[in-house]
Amino acid sequence: MKNKPIGTSALSFVAIVIVALSVLSPKPPSAHAIPAFSRQYGTSCATCHVDFPKLNDFGKAFKDAGFKFPKDDESMVKVPPVMLGSPAQAELWPKTIYPGKIPGLPPIGLRYNTFFQYNSKNASNFQFVPTGTTPSVPNITPRTDFEPGLFSIFTAGNFGSDIGFWVDDDISVAGANANGGLGDGYLRFVNVGRFMHLPTDALSLRVGQFELDLPFSPARSWNISGWDIFSQTNLGSANPATRQQNVNNNFALDGAGEGAEISGGHHYGGYWYSLALIDQNTTGTAPNSDTVPSVTGFISDSNFKDLYGHFEYRWNLEKDKESKNSVQAAGAMGPRDHTYLSAGTFYMYGRSVNRLIGVQAADPTSNALLTAREPFYRAGADFSFNYRAWNLFGVFMYGRDHNLVPVDASGAPFGANPVGFIRGNPAIYRGGFLESDYMVYPWMMFIMRYDVVNSSADYQNGLISAGGTPYFGPAHVSRNRITPGVQFLIHANIKASFEYQIRPQQQISAGVNPISGSPALVSPFRTNTAVAGLEFVY
Repeated sequence: MKNKPIGTSALSFVAIVIVALSVLSPKPPSAHAIPAFSRQYGTSCATCHVDFPKLNDFGKAFKDAGFKFPKDDESMVKVPPVMLGSPAQAELWPKTIYPGKIPGLPPIGLRYNTFFQYNSKNASNFQFVPTGTTPSVPNITPRTDFEPGLFSIFTAGNFGSDIGFWVDDDISVAGANANGGLGDGYLRFVNVGRFMHLPTDALSLRVGQFELDLPFSPARSWNISGWDIFSQTNLGSANPATRQQNVNNNFALDGAGEGAEISGGHHYGGYWYSLALIDQNTTGTAPNSDTVPSVTGFISDSNFKDLYGHFEYRWNLEKDKESKNSVQAAGAMGPRDHTYLSAGTFYMYGRSVNRLIGVQAADPTSNALLTAREPFYRAGADFSFNYRAWNLFGVFMYGRDHNLVPVDASGAPFGANPVGFIRGNPAIYRGGFLESDYMVYPWMMFIMRYDVVNSSADYQNGLISAGGTPYFGPAHVSRNRITPGVQFLIHANIKASFEYQIRPQQQISAGVNPISGSPALVSPFRTNTAVAGLEFVY
């Protein structure tokens, strides 16, 4: 099949739109800040962001401090807070309620984005299905379409006594309210280590629903598309004829967890650590087959808590000692990030739950509910190097799931009457990304990314050609993506973005053409996508 690249007319149209938008901007701003904090502090957008929502050093310090200035916060607030009690009540505690405060204005912000997408031709004309699967009408992806993104409301601030709060909720996603839901919603108690005479900021506590403390935040990414490795799940084979895995783990690192997290240190220099205990949110069902019925209800198992940890260390490389140790370095053009190098590691341990209907080993005539609690872990390493306006960073991650395969009384896997489980070959994946961001101007940033994911489930599901290995496969088996892009600010609260997602040739060994029903030969494919987006916050 011959690939057809994006037409020059489409690229010209996108280029004209970008140029026109840049011309319409009378004075490009330097950056953007969360509007609620801008109103509260009456400060420049560049105080916390380089290209919203990407934080600079001061923005990281602001977040670490519980959404307040790390020094002299009271003198910087332009809208005085409402006091919840007299300061003198602190001396009378516990005989009275300890005093606190709430922001003087409701710290509420809104966010909306919308996109235009162009797909290469063969993204919509053909779909592969595994051998043994009944052909059906394929899902057709439009060549071009306009798509609403998300409409969100968020609020954040500080209640006094170093207690920060954050709540964001997607009211609608892709134009549908049913797709929305709570993102993060938590209280963060900063510097609770002072009650145990620990060093300043050595121990903080966060409780509620929150994104895992990943090296780079998928929920607040400045890219149009997410980093593929953080959204990777581990799913077993769906083909009864070749099934070797029973793993059906829907967990992805970019999902929110409910629980508690302790942390300490600073993101802007020195060490940082976090350790979270969250509800078991890795439910799934046993893969369907002709003989083994799966259970689709009551599949969660919150009796087990997943454990996640992250540690990193950052070396600020400024020559000037005072600048090196300050919260944010300063240059001739005003505030900027330090020159730094950081390195870190992260690890997660959890258990996915699969349940299916089998029989009792002692009485094959009686039904039994069989439960497979399959341990899994995710481990990775990250780095980030920043020199003035250039930031190079990346992540490598390895994921592994136990593979508990149902067996019948004779020991045959995936039999008609399973009585228990045996351990099979593990399901693994590995991959990561490397990204380079360069601020050409304070209002324009160029981006170049490379994402790669390699999953053994692709091999088990027959998604690569014969002769490969379940761990690496033949050439072009990995899901690779090269993504150049550009972003610029039209106004302080309006951003235009463009990225072109290039997917190099990959080898697919599929069984059936879903349209004709005839066998499909191994066929290389390429699907490239151009996306332009507009976003504003208020």
